Amino acid sequence: MSIRVDKVSKVYGAQKALNGINFEVPSGQIAGFLGPNGAGKSTMMKILTAFLPPTSGSVEVAGHRVSEDPIAVKRVVGYLPEHNPLYLEMYVREFLAFMAKIHGKGKQRIEEVIEQTGLAAEAHKKIGALSKGYRQRVGLAHALLHEPQVLILDEPTTGLDPNQIVEIRSLIRSIGTDRTVLFSTHIMQEVEQLCDRVIVLNKGTIVADEGIAQLKKRGASLEAVFQQLTSSAG
Repeated sequence: MSIRVDKVSKVYGAQKALNGINFEVPSGQIAGFLGPNGAGKSTMMKILTAFLPPTSGSVEVAGHRVSEDPIAVKRVVGYLPEHNPLYLEMYVREFLAFMAKIHGKGKQRIEEVIEQTGLAAEAHKKIGALSKGYRQRVGLAHALLHEPQVLILDEPTTGLDPNQIVEIRSLIRSIGTDRTVLFSTHIMQEVEQLCDRVIVLNKGTIVADEGIAQLKKRGASLEAVFQQLTSSAG
C-alpha cells in the first residue's frame, strides 16, 4: 500500500482540522481528494509529505512512517502545493539543475523531466516570464525530479485557462501510469476524467471513499453528489 492513514487527527488550538480519518491508496492508483475549502485537505497533504506532524494517529507512505522517518518519506514523495514555490529569477533549466543537485540527480534526469513535462521549448526562459500553465509544469518537473513513488498534488489546475487545464490533466494522466497520485481539486470534470477513486472530506471527516463509478451512481451529477455529501455532514 503506497499510502496508509490510520485514525489521524490534527488539532490547532481549539480547532480540530482532522478528526480521526482513515484511508489507504494502493500503488498505481489516481485518487481524487475532494472537499470544500477548510475541509482539511491541505492539512492532510502536508502530513503525508512530512511537512506537518499529526496530533494523533499514524501515517505510512511507501512503507515509511511519517512520525519515525520523515526524511525517508520525503525521498519517496513528490509534492506540488497549491501555491507553487518557484524562484522566478532563475531560468527553468537552471532551477531544475539546482533542485537536481539537492536530490543527487544528474543532467540526464533533468532532461528527462523537461521532456516529460513539455518544457523543452521553454527551458531557456526565466520562470518569471512563463505563463501560469508553464509554471505549473515547472512545479511538476520539480516534483518528479527524484523519481518519487507517490505524487501529491494540491489543486494543480487552479487559475489556469481551459487549454492549460487540458494540458495539465493529460500530463497527470501520463504520470499516473507508473506511480500513485493523490490530488485535490474543485473541478468535477477533472475528477471524472482522471480518478480511479474519490475520497471526500468535510469538516475534517471522510464522508465518502468510493470508486468513481460507484460515486456517480449516487446522483444526477458529481456536483450534486458532492453538494449532498458536504452539506448533509454539517
